[in-house]
Amino acid sequence: MIRNTLALALALGLATAAHADEGMWMPTQLPDLAAQMKAAGFEGDPAGLADVTAPPLSAVVRAGGGTGSFVSPDGLLLTNHHVAMGVIQYNSSPEDNIIDNGFVAAGRHAERPANPDFRVVVTTAFDKVTDQVLAAAKGKTGRAYHDAIEQASKQIVAECEADGSVRCSVANMYYGSDFYRIAQVELQDVRLVYAPPRAIGNYGDEIDNFMWPRHTGDFTLLRAYVGPDGKPAPYSEHNVPYRNPAFLRLSSEGPKEGDYAMLAGYPGTTFRHRSAAEFASQIDQVLPRRVALFQQMIDTIAAASAGDAVATQRYASQLQGLKNNRKRAAGELEGLLRSDAKAQRAADEAAMLAVTPRAQRRQIDALFAQLSAGAQVGERDLLLQQVTGATQLLRSALLLERLRIEAAKPDALRETGYQARDLAILEGTLKQVQRRFDPKVEKALLAHVLGRYQQLPDAQRVAEFDAAFGRTPAELAAKLDALYAGTTLGDEANRLAQFERAKAGQPLGEDPLLALAAPLVQAQLRLEHEAKTREGESLRLRPAYMQALFAWRNSQGRALYPDANRTLRISYGKVESINPRDAVTWSPVTTVAGIVEKNTNAYPFDAPKPLLEAIAKGDWGNTADPALGTQTVNFLTNLDTTGGNSGSPVLNARGELIGLNFDSNWESVSASWWFDPRYKRAVHVDMRYMRWLMDKVYPAHDLLAEMGVPVR
Repeated sequence: MIRNTLALALALGLATAAHADEGMWMPTQLPDLAAQMKAAGFEGDPAGLADVTAPPLSAVVRAGGGTGSFVSPDGLLLTNHHVAMGVIQYNSSPEDNIIDNGFVAAGRHAERPANPDFRVVVTTAFDKVTDQVLAAAKGKTGRAYHDAIEQASKQIVAECEADGSVRCSVANMYYGSDFYRIAQVELQDVRLVYAPPRAIGNYGDEIDNFMWPRHTGDFTLLRAYVGPDGKPAPYSEHNVPYRNPAFLRLSSEGPKEGDYAMLAGYPGTTFRHRSAAEFASQIDQVLPRRVALFQQMIDTIAAASAGDAVATQRYASQLQGLKNNRKRAAGELEGLLRSDAKAQRAADEAAMLAVTPRAQRRQIDALFAQLSAGAQVGERDLLLQQVTGATQLLRSALLLERLRIEAAKPDALRETGYQARDLAILEGTLKQVQRRFDPKVEKALLAHVLGRYQQLPDAQRVAEFDAAFGRTPAELAAKLDALYAGTTLGDEANRLAQFERAKAGQPLGEDPLLALAAPLVQAQLRLEHEAKTREGESLRLRPAYMQALFAWRNSQGRALYPDANRTLRISYGKVESINPRDAVTWSPVTTVAGIVEKNTNAYPFDAPKPLLEAIAKGDWGNTADPALGTQTVNFLTNLDTTGGNSGSPVLNARGELIGLNFDSNWESVSASWWFDPRYKRAVHVDMRYMRWLMDKVYPAHDLLAEMGVPVR
């Protein structure tokens, strides 16, 4: 009954969301938005966008942790410089510093392989499987409900992957109300083709991050390869460029204010349909602790790698990610406080609950109890996540021990991420360690994160972690010194030998980090069981909340779309200026004049000499804006975006590529929780700037020709 009511509310909501710029829509929803999209200026057929296997959506892919798009028939892929930073860092060294100097492949033979765990994923099917998933969970609660959903999803995935041609997943939409089967081709051989210097691709670094005006050439070109048989394969010199069914064509014209714009990509996670208590927890607890922790980790890496060029390069990608996450958390907190989101959400929820039937309220009250239990261990969980996520050798040890345990089970019963289908990516994770690890930096990170863990109250402590690392900073330092002095996991051949044992379920070799991993993984399994029990209850109960919320939003005429979850979404709107505060108006387009104005010849505003010389020369070729008479750099739209949309193509009314999404403005960082149309803007690289750089500054005329761009 809940699902039927929800479906009705959704259909009505689509009909009333007439002119909202808000919305990260599933492709299957776009035919119902045809009138609104046409009114906004779209010249194509919105119904055609429902098919993820047809242009232009079939050209849009997941690339690493963000989005990318094919821009030639030979697998040439466009994404952000910061999305590809791990690839760039992996190929950089003190002797060949392509982070700072940039990279232009001298032909396809000179393209450089990405790190082994980098993937490009092409969506080939998107189908609703709600009834099939939920049938097995009927009548169950808690962990049993969670496991029923998981096993049904695994069965769907196994059937989908039976012929070995695709990688599949089941996506949860509307918090347990709807489920979709997604089939994707996973490309393993990805190579670096073109990257501008750091002082172009990351001009302004953290000072300009999330700020407008921007003057950043945040783009990189990669190329995807497959085996000679056309199937995905690991890197080999015999591989051939991937021939995608579609690719995007660059527009010969640029954007101007008021123009229609549309974006397709894989946004990470939004939380706009969460409860008032979750809003309050985010503002009062989660974001402040994330800001503090990430800043301290940034400082720790900087101090531990100071004066060491090799360590600095090895942690360049991780450091950039931490800086971005810290600033995002700070901006999100500031924005939520500015909009008084906690009070507004509480008032909105109270009004919603006042008209919600009593039986439904009982389920919602039970949901609130589950959410409260999870919030009480939030700080502990954040710290323990960093113990794994921010390290290389310790993560490797934990991965190997968990794989050894899972390998003893039938494949269908293994934890997602440790099945036979996951072995290639696990091996890639272990292989990339060598170029991202320094023992003194990893020890310093662990000393800080575990030092914070040691300060937690006893109720949040985990006995196995206390035994492994001690209860005092002195004990922790001594244990870390002994562990890293004695381990051999820093040797790639040894890691891979342990991987062979682990995937066969055999005992691992003697090593202090592997010995430490055994009890820690047992603790992780116990904590995982507790989390899955809570998650099972949330999956069971939250649809009642969603039913009430969608009915309430429908009565308000509000847009109804699922929160983002790294599945393909489309946003549409227009190029638009912004009035961030009283008496301040910002144009939606920046030009190269701003690069010169900001330049100090010192990091992070150290524009490369060839760029400054080209600007002074004023030869714009065929890329100048006709109205401005100069070269544009970045532009703004009101498109609905969040993390994960980095690298998303921005299209004009004809479906041509005009921009590359890479950021949001500071005033809208909080849009992952709270959408405010007054402030929500997305920041994009103008494709005319990319074309000019590749024509006049760091030439790559062969690549421009491959993209169908005329050069003169």
